[in-house]
Amino acid sequence: MEEQQKLANSKEVLAFLVKEFPKCFSLEGEAKPLKIGIFHDLSQRLEGDARLSKRLLRMSLRHYTSSWKYLASIKAGAFRVDLDGVDGDAVELEHAEHAAAQLKESKSKAAEKRQELKKQSQEKKSYKNRANIPGKSSTKPSSKDKLRADKRPKPAAPKVKVRELLEDDLKVGVLVSVKVGSTPMPATITEVAKDGIHVQLNSGMTVKVQKAQLRLAL
Repeated sequence: MEEQQKLANSKEVLAFLVKEFPKCFSLEGEAKPLKIGIFHDLSQRLEGDARLSKRLLRMSLRHYTSSWKYLASIKAGAFRVDLDGVDGDAVELEHAEHAAAQLKESKSKAAEKRQELKKQSQEKKSYKNRANIPGKSSTKPSSKDKLRADKRPKPAAPKVKVRELLEDDLKVGVLVSVKVGSTPMPATITEVAKDGIHVQLNSGMTVKVQKAQLRLAL
């Protein structure tokens, strides 16, 4: 039997997931909210498949759930699906609001980047035109113009009551508060491994953290 070729990157992994689980994943058209704990289900379903590692699978799933198309699918009342496309729990309002805030922030950053690139292109073109005028000295754009930026406060994460996480609390499906950066965010434990604890944020994104970063959500 010919040995199956390993998948090299997230693009190949996502194409593989769409082919294997077409009722769950989609790269064209609208996306569907994924079941909380979908990584655990994928790990079990693909156990023994030498084409991809858990690390690459987790990275690819994070890429998928961070896309604009997926974030737009997280709407209150929409049903999350499992690997076979079967409807499960409905998306909660809190999850939908968090995904909408992430989508708005991501689009805002992309628009700012496009605007900055456009501005830099115009300034470069203007600088070249001034340099070609005989007898006129060229001047560089001021640093003040280059550093101008719109500083908007990030949307605050929903506040939840928490307590210290005990060993007995380290179970798949337990609701927790995870500190990513400086902001605590609600999440669900999806896998407890030796090298860390995998949790899924309300947006659907999966991250690996240590126990010290977690608190039990009450």
